[in-house]
Amino acid sequence: MPVSPSSSAQTARQGVARQMRELRQDAGLTLVQLAGLCGWSHSKASRIENARTPPSSSDIVAWCRACAADGQAADLVARSRDVETMYQEWRKRARTGLRQLQSSYVALFQATRLFRVYSPTAVPGLLQTEGYTRALLSGNARLLGIPDDSTEAAAARADRSRIIHQAGRRRFVFVLEESVLRHQLGSSDDMAAQLGHLLTAGALPAVSLGIIPMGTPRTLWPQEVFHLYDDTLASVELLSAEVNITQPSEVALYEAAFEELRSMAVYGAAARALVLSAIEALPDPTHAP
Repeated sequence: MPVSPSSSAQTARQGVARQMRELRQDAGLTLVQLAGLCGWSHSKASRIENARTPPSSSDIVAWCRACAADGQAADLVARSRDVETMYQEWRKRARTGLRQLQSSYVALFQATRLFRVYSPTAVPGLLQTEGYTRALLSGNARLLGIPDDSTEAAAARADRSRIIHQAGRRRFVFVLEESVLRHQLGSSDDMAAQLGHLLTAGALPAVSLGIIPMGTPRTLWPQEVFHLYDDTLASVELLSAEVNITQPSEVALYEAAFEELRSMAVYGAAARALVLSAIEALPDPTHAP
């Protein structure tokens, strides 16, 4: 059973807080005494020590100084920064625009050789058409209450997705739930174009496209959307945030889940038949009321 990524991020925050509490205890200080040495209220010190408020770099330096543990400040600051990088709210990541958010992944994509993506909800970004992306990102912008530059963002996503057509040693393994094919985003024409693109992209030599049919006996229930970049990073998409997991044991857990989900999928002609069935089920725009 994969650990909830939001819980994983909170556990990491608690680890930093626990280390700070141990420094205070080793120094023989009460929380009230430490707060006084730092010039803080007792409530601030308590919130930091109980992982309710993430400490700033200056907070950590002051805490270590009060505990006569200045030598541990640099490592604690670095660890705290790693935790906050692990859990990134979409609103904060998209504050400079959705287009910029798409472009921020280019370096990671270029450095990765094996992409593995599981999605129970939407076509993965690397396989999206611009019309589908516009509809998806426009909805995200509305939900998050951020400016809607989905047209520019869709073009940026399409540009970065060209990597699946580039010659090289990269491999792309996608596993989708069949329901992804039935969730219409955009117009019927947009959705038909998207499903048609799946047929084309799924035939590329570097691409493996698996689809888990509805009604398949499950050995593992549907998970949240997650991406595996080589064997070093699992990136998990929540409604409110992206969680980046680098701890080897947790990455291995997502790898194991991916392999189990992949074993339930169908490929080749069987997968194409599911896509064609979804295309046939689309409403005919010429008969719209």
